[in-house]
Amino acid sequence: MAANATTNPSQLLPLELVDKCIGSRIHIVMKSDKEIVGTLLGFDDFVNMVLEDVTEFEITPEGRRITKLDQILLNGNNITMVSQMYYFFLHRFLVYVEFSY
Repeated sequence: MAANATTNPSQLLPLELVDKCIGSRIHIVMKSDKEIVGTLLGFDDFVNMVLEDVTEFEITPEGRRITKLDQILLNGNNITMVSQMYYFFLHRFLVYVEFSY
């Protein structure tokens, strides 16, 4: 299958897709009750990520907590999903912003 991926330029491997997000705002859903939005500066083969201008959204027993951070190193073992920010959607917070054209 790897040979097929190299002959078909329209097919991207997972790390290639993450690489295309460098410099972009991304939305990350964690295994815990946290979601993170930030600008991807870099990553390694284990998908550990360096992010800047980060907002962390967390659900606690007291309610929702939002934390702003300048720069973080995120452990890739705890990531469930990564998506590029074309829209703003927080999985557990049910916040939507729709764009109309």
